[in-house]
Parts: sequence; C-alpha cells; structure tokens
Amino acid sequence: MELADILAEDAVLDCTGLTSKRQLFEVLSDKASEITGMDRNEILASITGREELGSTGLGNGIAIPHGKLNGLKDVTAVFARLDEPIDFDAVDDQPVDVVIMLLAPVGAGADHLKALSRVARLLRTESVIDQLRTETDRKRLYTMLTTSLEDSAAA
Repeated sequence: MELADILAEDAVLDCTGLTSKRQLFEVLSDKASEITGMDRNEILASITGREELGSTGLGNGIAIPHGKLNGLKDVTAVFARLDEPIDFDAVDDQPVDVVIMLLAPVGAGADHLKALSRVARLLRTESVIDQLRTETDRKRLYTMLTTSLEDSAAA
C-alpha cells in the first residue's frame, strides 16, 4: 500500500498556532471529515479513544494517531507538520511536530496494519523527516510523502 493511495494532496496541512494534542486532533478531524464525508465528532472520538490506550507518539517528534470508523470506505491519511512542537506524551517524552493520522474502516485489519507499517517505515528515515520538517511548499511535501520510500530516502 502506497501513501498516494490513502493521502489526498489537500490532506497535507501546515499547522500554525496549535498548543495541544486536543487542538491538533480537532484540526485533523476537521480535514478528515471534509475528505471522507464522515462526521467530525466520530473521527475525533475514534482517534482520542485510541490515544487514551497509549500515546501514538513514536519518538523523534513523530506521531501516528489512528482510529477505526464504521462506514468509512477506505483507509485515509492526513499529514500535518506543526510550526511549533506540542506535548504528545511520546515514548521519548519529546514534543511532536510531524504527524500522520490514519483512519481505517472497522474490519480493515490487514489494510490498516499495512498503512501503519508503510507510514512508520517512511518516518523512520532520518533524511525524509529532515526534509518534511524543512520543506515549505505543500505540493512538494505531498510529493515527498507519496513517492516511493526508496526515492524519498535517497533524496
């Protein structure tokens, strides 16, 4: 599964002025609702419910909040880069500034896991993370996220 299959170009956000995980989740939920047609509050409840089980902050300033929704047709992603890192209760206690939210239909176990794996692999590549943090053009961010992992890692 490629990110281009689940990430729309207008789902790449450059977020400014956010100071909390809750604010971030609201922005992500608003965008996901716009893209999927799903109810914003259901999306918000799904990702906050998952977050209550344990932080999705992976460390190194990266988080992959995720949830499952009844009625969602396909796995969907929203990328956000924050101008200022926020506390995320990450495993390394470092604030987060690079986020990819994943939403999956209930019962889409394999697809959900493939998407999580794909995103985690991409975000483990230090050169990719450095580029995602410094790139200012949203179209270029989208291209970086949706090209093959090998191409991105080599860039």
